Amino acid sequence: MKIALIGYGKMGKAIEEIALKNGHEIVLKITSYNTTEFTIENLQLVDVAIEFTNPHSAVENLKKCFDANVPVVCGATGWLAYWEEIKQYCENKKGALLYASNFSVGVNIFFELNKKLAMLMSNRPEYNINIEEIHHTQKKDAPSGTAITLAEDILKYNPHKEKWILGDAEGDSDLSIISKRIDPAPGTHVIHYNSSIDSIEIKHTAHNRIGFASGAVLAAEFLKGKKGIYTMKDVLGL
Repeated sequence: MKIALIGYGKMGKAIEEIALKNGHEIVLKITSYNTTEFTIENLQLVDVAIEFTNPHSAVENLKKCFDANVPVVCGATGWLAYWEEIKQYCENKKGALLYASNFSVGVNIFFELNKKLAMLMSNRPEYNINIEEIHHTQKKDAPSGTAITLAEDILKYNPHKEKWILGDAEGDSDLSIISKRIDPAPGTHVIHYNSSIDSIEIKHTAHNRIGFASGAVLAAEFLKGKKGIYTMKDVLGL
């Protein structure tokens, strides 16, 4: 499989290493230093693009992939205010998109555990809920996309929480997300349920970037040749 890496930072390099081990070929690597090579003609040489840039670039990068009729796996976070626009653009172009706030297999299992716990605790207002996430200092967005996914899944099932908020909760209906930036942490997420009687928590800790990179390559292998919009649940059969 021929892959384009749009974004070649630490994550892009980790994805490259896994892709090459899996027998794939990286035919295009786009950084801020060679944007002139990021053309529709060059994109049309690949089977799948993997996009890991930043909130300011992701939307236009995705559109260019759709214009080139290239399936694209996107791991950039912080741009979901444009989700409906991108979804419509992808559908109009009959493109293929697989977006995930986190590609780690372990994290996606953690997402399912979070939903199950939220359902079990939905009628337990005596427990206050908060989320803590820790990432390295180079991470640009806060809270993380993973933390937002966890929070939104809790809000779906818990009638006592109305919205998530970055920082300390301002009222009982707020779901607090505490974001910490500490090197060299690749990513830790903890869901806390605290009452006057006891506490319950579930936690996922990433030890390195390999899990994220492996999941992104797995997603690219899944997306090749497809049309439509997918998630890691489709890839993993969750």
